[in-house]
Amino acid sequence: MKYQHIFFDLDHTLWDFETNSRQTLEDLYHSYDLSSKGVHSFELFYKGYFLHNEKLWDRFRKGFIKIDDLRWKRMWLTLLDFKIGDQNLAMDMAKRFLDLLPTRKTLFPHTVEILTYLTGKGYKLHLITNGFEQTQHYKLRNAGIHSFFGEVITSEGSSYIKPNKEIFHYAFEKTKALPETSIMIGDNVEVDIQGAINAGIDQVYMNHLNIAPSIQPTYTVYSLKELENIF
Repeated sequence: MKYQHIFFDLDHTLWDFETNSRQTLEDLYHSYDLSSKGVHSFELFYKGYFLHNEKLWDRFRKGFIKIDDLRWKRMWLTLLDFKIGDQNLAMDMAKRFLDLLPTRKTLFPHTVEILTYLTGKGYKLHLITNGFEQTQHYKLRNAGIHSFFGEVITSEGSSYIKPNKEIFHYAFEKTKALPETSIMIGDNVEVDIQGAINAGIDQVYMNHLNIAPSIQPTYTVYSLKELENIF
């Protein structure tokens, strides 16, 4: 086999972050009765949170903010959009969000099937994720896919973040993998694909949304099932 170690991203690649986070935010919207506090539309609340989350993750990846700030400020800024300046509420909702989110179980189609297929063919599977250590492990266990992965490397646990090559080097040391027999599978061109390029390994762009990539990955697939054509 050309490859021995396959490194997966988790969120947006295997674990359906949009569906799971939307369900969680909808639960929060109702349990905190936000409609009575001036947030009259869940859709506006969700869109606002999504935008703030994306911007803060970008700032975190570039080293401008710390992880603890990201955790609660995305909720704080969303509430401020509706003129709710209640920091205690934002921090409580942020904590509750991280408690509930990893209990969600929605995976992309063919996730268990392809992980079973790759394991059966003798590949060693691992994860490299920019998510929080405890949260990512909870997601894997609750979704029933934890046992497929030998090592789970998180940005929080490694002190490095994709697309920096250091998190990949940390993963190589942890797994005893060699770059020439390793490959990265992820949905984010700037983070997963560019990170793998920075580390000198091949890449598979998991293009769930059919978006033309700004850089050319080694492979592109549009569903997890198509990985069978590569491995």
